[in-house]
Amino acid sequence: MLSNSLIEADREHLLHPLSSFRGHEREGVRVMASAKGAWLTDREGHRLLDGFAGLWCVNAGYGHESIVEAAAEQMRRLPYATGYFDLGSEPAIKLAEALAERAPGDLDHVYFTLGGSDAVDSTIRFIRYYNHARGTPERDQFISLEQGFHGSSTAGAGLTALKGFHTGFGVPYEWQHKIPSHYLYRNPVGSDPETVIAASVAALTAKVDEIGKDRVAAFYAEPIQGSGGVLVPPPGWMKAMAQTCRELGILFVADEVITGFGRTGPLFACEEEGVVPDFMTVAKGLTAGYAPLGAVFMADHVYQTIADGAGDVAIGHGYTYSGHPVSTAVGLEVLKLYEGGLLDNGRRAGKRLMAGLESLGEHPLVGDVRGRGMLAAIELVTDKGAKTPLPAAAEAGKRVFDRAYKNGLIVRAFAQGVIGFAPPLCCSDEEIDEIVARTRRVLDETLADADVRAVMKDA
Repeated sequence: MLSNSLIEADREHLLHPLSSFRGHEREGVRVMASAKGAWLTDREGHRLLDGFAGLWCVNAGYGHESIVEAAAEQMRRLPYATGYFDLGSEPAIKLAEALAERAPGDLDHVYFTLGGSDAVDSTIRFIRYYNHARGTPERDQFISLEQGFHGSSTAGAGLTALKGFHTGFGVPYEWQHKIPSHYLYRNPVGSDPETVIAASVAALTAKVDEIGKDRVAAFYAEPIQGSGGVLVPPPGWMKAMAQTCRELGILFVADEVITGFGRTGPLFACEEEGVVPDFMTVAKGLTAGYAPLGAVFMADHVYQTIADGAGDVAIGHGYTYSGHPVSTAVGLEVLKLYEGGLLDNGRRAGKRLMAGLESLGEHPLVGDVRGRGMLAAIELVTDKGAKTPLPAAAEAGKRVFDRAYKNGLIVRAFAQGVIGFAPPLCCSDEEIDEIVARTRRVLDETLADADVRAVMKDA
């Protein structure tokens, strides 16, 4: 099939996630053809340095033959096994064991999903069941952060606090509540870490008081808010929020779908502050994007309450592909690669990435540089003192993405003028330096645009 035939077939039949249907019809698709390491090649032969690891997921990089072989061998031996009827498969059992051994604290129980959205949905169902089992069914209210992202499923999209996932969908629901983000660069209380932490603790406490102390079931937070613009909390924030949840008697859910598996340095970002949540969700890096798989980690005290409450009655929650043998076989092999050197390389590369991006801080367009490990962002402004964002008419997201693509670089370009980075952990020093150099080129070309120059302070 010729490339133009693919483009037309795509226009006619394939619905893309998070896209304008009419806009996509006009623009057409860019078809990826192959990949190796940190590089992609499209069907036109254009080589692209993947500064975003697919969708923050190809942590191991592309083209690992050992992962391909693990999947192929499992397909030959046992391509599918249900987890229903007390049946199972070896790779699912082994991966659950391996993950539980590595997870913080008593997160000893693992439920497999297809990805992050249904992992979040599963926590909602488990938490509701938990509260029914312990005789507190009135605890049916959930709290999350403004600018947070917890998937785009029917329930999870309401915990998500990004307008684009709400408009036209009738969410959030009345049982889903928000408190302000820690967003250091634009926090109204300032950027002092202790002040920001205190404000978040106070906001959560006040929200629980407003809803009713006996009504709130759980609080959700990402160690770093990814889709909200890579918003990094001050050190100690996660620990303080987890402790506040304990004091308030509500469950703490850490959403590590983006941050898990070396993205910020350790296997799980919660490790950095010794946080042990009651639930933890993962996906993306779990298989490095090679196969669909997500997981819910459940603390032992929650598990025991649910198990005792159910007794011999089956707990009515399940997915056809939970613990899929091929996906879990991939997960086992990816875990070997992480611990065989990829995590160490990611830590080194992350330091180099942050240093390189910080060197862009003097650029006239760059108002903020933030990140941790191989997860980072720069925020564009037209006035550094006033932190004035690029005007909406500039269509910063589309402009930056298209310009980066032409310069052979994939980044996450947010509509508000934030550029997100999440390169594969396999990146070499030269590739990290090239990501920074190509980003600088994109910034220089954008600064040269007449409409951008017209709104720049001191232009």
